[in-house]
Amino acid sequence: MISRVLVAMDDSEMAEQALRYALEAFPDASVTAFTVVGEPSPMFGQATSIALADDVEEAAEEHAATVFERARELAADYDTEIDTDVQLGNPIRAIINRAEDFDTVVIGSHGGNLSDTLVIGNVAEKVFRRSPVPVTVVR
Repeated sequence: MISRVLVAMDDSEMAEQALRYALEAFPDASVTAFTVVGEPSPMFGQATSIALADDVEEAAEEHAATVFERARELAADYDTEIDTDVQLGNPIRAIINRAEDFDTVVIGSHGGNLSDTLVIGNVAEKVFRRSPVPVTVVR
């Protein structure tokens, strides 16, 4: 029985479809919307990365607030509440590590534009292949 569902979220329509799917397919489960914001690149150097850390954390919180506001609105359409979680880091590693605490992962197949498709599609594929729990990829 599926009781805990992790939904990988960004600000794309595919992520919203993934959340809708999770809410419909697992109406009695606890659903967590999870988003990951990348860290500063090491190619900027350690000093620059340290200086950017606060800005990145603030940007992550702002991005997450936008994503989670929309996720809560969608959940309200299903008369339910969801949990939320945000992490900094590599999206693939973060989703796979976080998945260990869940029964399943739901993720959109790609983002809304070509650059998102290349990045998010890659994320969905790698999460699907490496996840310790079953993954549903929503198209």
